Amino acid sequence: MEHGILLIRRALAVLWGLSAMLAATAGVAQDAAPDGAKVLRLATVTRPPFSMELDGVQTGFSIDLWNALASEMNATTEVVRVESFTEMLDLVRRGEVDAAAANISITAGRESEMDFSQPIFESGLRILIPAEKGSGASLLSAILSRDLLLAIGGAFGLLLLAGMLMWLFERRQQAYFDHPPHKALFPAFWWALNLVVNGGFEERQPQSVLGRVLATFLVVSSLFLVSVFVAQITATMTVSAIQSSVSSVNDLYGRRIGTTSGSTAAAFLDRRDFDYRGYADFSSLIASFERSDLDAVVFDAPILAYYTHMQGQGRAQLAGSVFLRENYGIALPTGSSLAEAINQDLLKLRENGTYEAIRMKWFGADNG
Repeated sequence: MEHGILLIRRALAVLWGLSAMLAATAGVAQDAAPDGAKVLRLATVTRPPFSMELDGVQTGFSIDLWNALASEMNATTEVVRVESFTEMLDLVRRGEVDAAAANISITAGRESEMDFSQPIFESGLRILIPAEKGSGASLLSAILSRDLLLAIGGAFGLLLLAGMLMWLFERRQQAYFDHPPHKALFPAFWWALNLVVNGGFEERQPQSVLGRVLATFLVVSSLFLVSVFVAQITATMTVSAIQSSVSSVNDLYGRRIGTTSGSTAAAFLDRRDFDYRGYADFSSLIASFERSDLDAVVFDAPILAYYTHMQGQGRAQLAGSVFLRENYGIALPTGSSLAEAINQDLLKLRENGTYEAIRMKWFGADNG
């Protein structure tokens, strides 16, 4: 009897120990993930309208899309905003973040160093140039050009010189020229101008032999001088119009071009043997453009479109159409376990309309 009671007590003790161990294990599991959410580190760089910080809020097309994906994956996000595009991609290469999102073009070179999601946006490159100032301003600019001002100044100088020579020859022959040198400057210039334009004054024909020779020379030469002067004006205005016209990539040769170093735009310009200035980031690139240090900027079309509609309104315009089509994606460290989940959730967001709602929010009906 006592032996049976002892066996029952030992069995109860074992059961009590097992239940306590299970309870402790469950408690540890609850403490480790109280809400079951993962924390994912997302690297990004400021590139409106894809990624930016407004009033302390992380926003933009790529950020909004990532937040929708994180919600589908039951995860929260820690945003790591860096200063340069290269720094953002380096964090992905080293595996120091779970993903990166902005306007990251999917290229063969980058694919060899990291993984990418399915494309999240399709766009390409475009050209940004200073806004046209209108035909009136263009005409004024042409008239005030250095070459034309020199031509006008030369014409005035020649007329004044010819008039004073006629004064020298005629000052004792007719009353019109009978003035001291300083008082004869304008009458002499006016006589030469009328001779070139109208053929001279009928009542003020030269009386001296030298005066008649000079007058004949001026009338004959004026036929050529007027033609050259008109041609100079036409040429200056034509060159000005040509220089202000940019409608394609081929119009960029010989101009001051800028883009960001290490970008797909820089790679394109290298392949086409363009001479360009590379900048560390988009902000310094635009600052240089606004200082008129650049004639054109080659960069991602939607970002340039956003700039022209916002702070560049009235100062910049887009030229030509989108070229070098490219896809943007979410960059992931090589072999990331998130790739499959992100791709599946991207398909889900496209199917349920969430993706389209986010795209319309930032771009409307136009991708830029």
